[in-house]
Amino acid sequence: MKQITSILFFLLLYQVIHAQYYARGIVTDESGVPLYNVKIQLFSKVPSVFYSGATGEFGIPSLLSSDTIYIKAEGYEDYQKFIPLNVYHVISLKSLPGSRSIVKNKLVSYAFNKVGSNKEMQISPGESYSKLVENQFVKTSEFPESAFTLHIDRASYSNIRRILNMDMTVPPDAVRIDEILNYFNFNQDTNSLNGFLLKSFQTSCPWNKNTSLLLLQLQAPKIDLSHLPAANLVFLIDVSGSMDQPKRLPLLQQSLKLLVANLRSIDSVSIVVYGGNVGIKLPQTSGAEKEKINKAIDGLIAGGDTPGEFAIKTAYELAEKGFIPGGINRVILATDGDFNVGQSTDKELETMILKYRQTGIYLSCLGVGMGNYKDSKLETLSKNGNGNFAYIDNLFEGEKVLVTEFSKTLYAVADNASASLHFDSNCIAEYKLIGYDNLKQNIVNGVSELEGGTIGSGHSTLIAYELIKKYSNDSLMGRFSLKYLIPGTQSVMLFQSNIANQYTEFKNLNKQYQFASALIMFAGKLKQTDNWSHYSWDDIIRLTKRCINKDDYTQVEFLKLLQKAKKIYEIKKEEK
Repeated sequence: MKQITSILFFLLLYQVIHAQYYARGIVTDESGVPLYNVKIQLFSKVPSVFYSGATGEFGIPSLLSSDTIYIKAEGYEDYQKFIPLNVYHVISLKSLPGSRSIVKNKLVSYAFNKVGSNKEMQISPGESYSKLVENQFVKTSEFPESAFTLHIDRASYSNIRRILNMDMTVPPDAVRIDEILNYFNFNQDTNSLNGFLLKSFQTSCPWNKNTSLLLLQLQAPKIDLSHLPAANLVFLIDVSGSMDQPKRLPLLQQSLKLLVANLRSIDSVSIVVYGGNVGIKLPQTSGAEKEKINKAIDGLIAGGDTPGEFAIKTAYELAEKGFIPGGINRVILATDGDFNVGQSTDKELETMILKYRQTGIYLSCLGVGMGNYKDSKLETLSKNGNGNFAYIDNLFEGEKVLVTEFSKTLYAVADNASASLHFDSNCIAEYKLIGYDNLKQNIVNGVSELEGGTIGSGHSTLIAYELIKKYSNDSLMGRFSLKYLIPGTQSVMLFQSNIANQYTEFKNLNKQYQFASALIMFAGKLKQTDNWSHYSWDDIIRLTKRCINKDDYTQVEFLKLLQKAKKIYEIKKEEK
């Protein structure tokens, strides 16, 4: 038996070392639109499963010069063909009869049925980011209502920080402006936190002298931490071979132990690991037994592949078993995102997670790593799981996500939350929602609808619009509406607030909102599109220095990051 095992090992090692052919190409639909996350197999590698990336492309190493390829995607006919390798293949899948009419693509924002342009963005090799379509100006006379999803994701900023600290330029699709604004704490002065509150500020636009800037700050109700309900947490930890690097599994171990230090006796933790095999590393254990939990975390060792489908099922089954009515019931997936979901299609995975979502179990995703980091996969998983998504690049970020912002990250006060702003066409000629960019694949084909998000306790969201105004004496410029469900119920709630037509000179604006404007300009510069080409890095640096709060570590760090970005992008410009 040992001899057979040794032979198989050396055969596998030989294949890894000597693989010299690649099955390469792109998968599209009949109209040429790339298809993301399509399931791909080679006959010589069955049962291994591979997936197309965010651009629809794939690359699979092989020892063979030709092989049979199998492709499967929800709503399309299965594809099978014997192909030569080391040749780039364009594979077009045929839609199944009637499938187009039932497809419901999820939008992050819309102005009725109007969406932005289809401008192409670049994707970083080795890492996958969902291809985004940047919002453009919309005529109020045609589309007076702008709607968007509310969520508490903050992953984009910490991932950008990681990339810049490696002296690299940032993939434009990694830049999600709403998440960058979410990352920073914009305090709202108020004594009443029993419900949602809204403040609005209208001022001049620091990057465009011909437009105005509208900032809306929405504050979620905040629960008293002393009354935080009991938590049933299941850590689903990737211990596959790709996690065997200092900034991956060891960083996650340190971060999770910070969370454990703050658990109470009424809380419980279970640990499921996947890497080669799926296993329950720790059954449901009281938060009072910190030494036992930490010992289980310290004992994690990376190695093997990523059998994620069974791991997710196991984690959710543990969460169901320990379910606390009225409590915090959440699976926390920690991975570099190179997440193999076994034999399931994306649709099957979504259906599986949505089933548990209906029971009140949430999914949070913690991303780590670089090179093979799959941002697009984790974002998709967290949204389908009615959860949130953060990226941890250092221990400070781990503490911020799992300790400082624990209640915002883990305790939901609103589910399926979406907002809309109805503008007065007599006051506003055109408007542009900043951030909340849609996935390109979700606006090209199919019937689209707005997806709802989850909002955590005490979360403060800053929403920005760029406006082209008309002269008007009207006292109101629009009306804001927030629609959401009370967690654990089907009770629909509606919060509304009028938006006053009042103007404040930018120099008189609160410093924190000036800082928010600098963040928007920074993000726009990283996107490298024509919309953000009318100002320089020095303009952002000067604005940041004027408004920065020197007692706020995150703001001071941003200034340093901004200065680093200037050097990186100016060197790149000189090289061109």
